[in-house]
Amino acid sequence: MDELDRFAGRHDGVISRAQALALGLSSTALERRVSAGRWTRMASGIYMPAGQPVTQQAMVRIAVLRCGRGALASGPTAAWWLGLLERPPAHSWVTIPRARRYLDRSVTVRRRDVPAVDVAVARDLRVTGLALTVLETAVILEEARPGDGTQFLDRALQTRTSLDRLQSAHARNPGRVGSPRAAAMLVHAATGGESEAERIFLRLLRTFRITGWECAVRSCGYVIDVAFVDRRVAIEIDGWAYHRTAERMAHDAVRQNALVNDGWTILRFTYHRLIREPDAVIAEVRRALRR
Repeated sequence: MDELDRFAGRHDGVISRAQALALGLSSTALERRVSAGRWTRMASGIYMPAGQPVTQQAMVRIAVLRCGRGALASGPTAAWWLGLLERPPAHSWVTIPRARRYLDRSVTVRRRDVPAVDVAVARDLRVTGLALTVLETAVILEEARPGDGTQFLDRALQTRTSLDRLQSAHARNPGRVGSPRAAAMLVHAATGGESEAERIFLRLLRTFRITGWECAVRSCGYVIDVAFVDRRVAIEIDGWAYHRTAERMAHDAVRQNALVNDGWTILRFTYHRLIREPDAVIAEVRRALRR
């Protein structure tokens, strides 16, 4: 194995023509490697040494290289590359400079100029920076399935980024696809989403014509978000998880134990589940009321 093959090995088996030439290989020698079967041409100007497995990582590198100069992985592809998603998306998402054009039905290509501060390099691959990646991925996931995007954003806020960083990235990238939705999601994230979650839940109760409930019912020295007093069913609505401190969780546990010991049945619903599974939420409420 020579230096070129070792370079490819460090890049998931992928090497471009430009990279090979920069490492000292001539155009003629490159073509000889392809003709001899030492390298396999994966796309125009992109190669893999024979025997290298074509992994998901390799496919991402190939997609970005195919999109040419200035391209970078973005959206769910960047999120997976950065460890924000457990599984890669079904197809690659790539952003290219606004002045360039590229059409490939196997890749979702977005054209815009990304500020340098929002460009990162991870494992020698250009990707959108963490904050911008979180914002764009949250919007894409939310559009695909309501509730998935907000939950993804909530989890990222708990473990990988901060609201300030997200707001700054949003401000630096105005007019991008999904920007209005991202703005709305940031508002809910900033407020914790609890009030909005309660409004969503009450709207569901009205839509499904469930009656007999009251808001802000006092019991055992605590205020229950929504209660069916006659059935002793208490509904607790949780906002975004990243707003819940250890002290808040400890307080909620003491509160819930007191209510259960007083004969209440407690149901808890999160902001994200109310959006993602409204029918299942209502089904659980009805089961509790039938007890």
